[in-house]
Amino acid sequence: MPIDLKQALGAEIPPMTYQMTPDKAILYALGVGAEPEGEELCFVYENGLKVLPTFGVVPPFPAMMGLIGVPGVQINPVMILHGEQYLEIRKHPIPTSGVLTSKPRVANIYDKGKGALIEVECETLDEKGDVVFYNIFSTFARGEGGFGGPKGPAPGNEPPDRAPDAVVEMKTLRRQAAIYRLSGDYNPLHIDPQFAAMAGYDRPIIHGLCTFGFVGRAVLKTYCNYDPAKFKSIKVRFSRPAWPGDTIVTEMWKESPSRIILRAHTKERPGEYVLTNAAVELNV
Repeated sequence: MPIDLKQALGAEIPPMTYQMTPDKAILYALGVGAEPEGEELCFVYENGLKVLPTFGVVPPFPAMMGLIGVPGVQINPVMILHGEQYLEIRKHPIPTSGVLTSKPRVANIYDKGKGALIEVECETLDEKGDVVFYNIFSTFARGEGGFGGPKGPAPGNEPPDRAPDAVVEMKTLRRQAAIYRLSGDYNPLHIDPQFAAMAGYDRPIIHGLCTFGFVGRAVLKTYCNYDPAKFKSIKVRFSRPAWPGDTIVTEMWKESPSRIILRAHTKERPGEYVLTNAAVELNV
């Protein structure tokens, strides 16, 4: 059905709470491939536990499905894709316990012709009322374009025409999606072979936000010396799927002391980029 901009723009989605615990931080880290050894031990061991920056997408993740039923947004859930993601960490250190409250709202709706790109922005606050995470979930609703809205900005974050300054390879596990889904994304596309087949895949695919976490780890390793406080924000476009067992290859270009352009493909399919138009901002 047509999207009604007057009703939808600015609409608030009911706030949601998330009980943060050390176990959830550790489970997330394992879900995005963190190793229980060396410099990554601090992300998977409760003694001196640190939270991976990309964990910031987890507490407000239900906001994506909260979009369904927003006034003026009557879309088929089967026809939606997670198109882009922006995450900014606004308070360090990220807490390992306590109640986090996320407050989402529909910020922008763009007419892409074949579909609509709907941006839900969300602040996640701690018990003191401080914003810990700021997210923009960009959802592409296939078949919902043509309603006369603005087309929106170009994706940007194109890599420069030179070899990457750094390349990091990280192997995923065959059970990677089965672990990652326990952080709150239970879409059967990532676990059920029959559901994956109905979606046109020969087997379940890895969550885009799982790949997002692998890429975040690559930047954390290369430019942050594994210090989460140096990681300010990340923005990506989800271009193609990856499969459990693939090796994620992250290519990085250091444009300035605080800005890293990146993209990622799998070693198994080097010409097919799974994440594009991506950038990380660092705290320097």
